[in-house]
Amino acid sequence: MDSENPNLPGEDTGIPAAAIRAQLAGARAAGLDCDRLLLDCGLAPALLEEPDARLGRDQVAGLLRREWDLLSDESGGFLARPWIPGTFAMMGHACIHCPNLRRALLRSARFVAMVSDDLHLRLVEDGEEARLIFHHGNDRQLPNQIFVESLALIWLRFFSWLIDRTILLERVNLAFPPPDYNEDYSDMFPCRHYFHQRETCLVFNTRFLQMPLVRDPQQLSEFLARAPECLLAQYKSDNSFTGRIRRMLQAQNAIENLSLDDVAARLYISPQTLRRRLKDEGNSWQDIKDSVRRDMAVYQLKQQETAVAEIAERLGFSEPSAFNRAFKKWTGLAPGAYRDKFRS
Repeated sequence: MDSENPNLPGEDTGIPAAAIRAQLAGARAAGLDCDRLLLDCGLAPALLEEPDARLGRDQVAGLLRREWDLLSDESGGFLARPWIPGTFAMMGHACIHCPNLRRALLRSARFVAMVSDDLHLRLVEDGEEARLIFHHGNDRQLPNQIFVESLALIWLRFFSWLIDRTILLERVNLAFPPPDYNEDYSDMFPCRHYFHQRETCLVFNTRFLQMPLVRDPQQLSEFLARAPECLLAQYKSDNSFTGRIRRMLQAQNAIENLSLDDVAARLYISPQTLRRRLKDEGNSWQDIKDSVRRDMAVYQLKQQETAVAEIAERLGFSEPSAFNRAFKKWTGLAPGAYRDKFRS
């Protein structure tokens, strides 16, 4: 698979009109005539009101570029201090020489703090979990859900591109209710989603933070020349072997019931070939299994009344104490303390 060209998840089914309608809220608040903007881009304003309508990614990219030019603001009117055209590119150039993902994310957060008064990014590490937190002060009191989740998606895709590895998310926390386009979240964020949370953040394993950046300034310039199209698509399709195996494991009530040999048989390849394909994607069977284990453990502790001993058994641990040790290593908290924290 050509890592230079981001792939869409399956065929290009487009972007929900409801998401574009929400995205234009900042431009309207900034005084832009959005109906005229749509017409200038060859789009009928009434299209955005149709519940099942979708726009092609090229159409959306053209619309965004025109909007940013008219507003002189790459944030689309959502920030108190506009991001003049070229701001995101400068952030990319500020990060390109960082030695690894951790340093690049920290530098991007510092860059955002320098150019924004009401947007803040923070990287927090707890045990084996990293949380990239997005906070928008929203001084203008706009319906800003699409803005915050779009930033999270852009950061996920751009920094996956920088390390040439899809950053496997454990889960996504969102400080919002489910949107009208909730069914598209599985493509946007291929993991479990938690709405109505205290903060919006991407949660992933800290092992990704050690990964080196493998792109050079010339590749970055070529990537940015394709923006925003390249950021409207998955960096690599979740039709990868990693993504397919995650979905198989997540569908299991007891994760240990599915072995590598079982998965290989379902994918009609040999176990040896599957291991090789996963290595090419930067992952391993154990990495994926541990990732799904963490996700399932967190989900059951936060959302269900399942006893800790039963969770341990479902996840294949020989005894609850082994699960307790693993969970504390993953999150920095024992299972009981984690459940209490999120119920308080």
